[in-house]
Amino acid sequence: MGFTDNTTGRYEWGTPQRFFDELNHEFNFTVDVCATKELAKCPKYFDQKTDGLKQDWTGEVCWMNPPYGPVIGTWLKKAYESRATVVCLVPSRTDNKWWHQWVMMADEIRFVRGRLRFHGAGDGAKFPSAIVIFRR
Repeated sequence: MGFTDNTTGRYEWGTPQRFFDELNHEFNFTVDVCATKELAKCPKYFDQKTDGLKQDWTGEVCWMNPPYGPVIGTWLKKAYESRATVVCLVPSRTDNKWWHQWVMMADEIRFVRGRLRFHGAGDGAKFPSAIVIFRR
């Protein structure tokens, strides 16, 4: 999904394909837990209708690019509590409550060098990004 554009209010911005492909080569994702039909990165995905927050992720290798709005903490909590490997693309917001509450519990945090150019966003992101990995 992705970040919210302050001018459009959009939450759904697609992960850059090449960026995803590199991570997929390493992790071999089985499900995109937070997708739309148009932006899904895996053949198996949960969209707004199937609601990934209500699904059991046990045993999956999950890709997650959550909405970057007020619900991001809910998605990270689900990733932390799941009995799955979950790789999350999030804004690097080290001053936010959700960062300290959930991201700091991750098994690994990778800071993305430079600014990502999300699919459909035109320009590069106005913020740094991080990959947060929960291994179960």
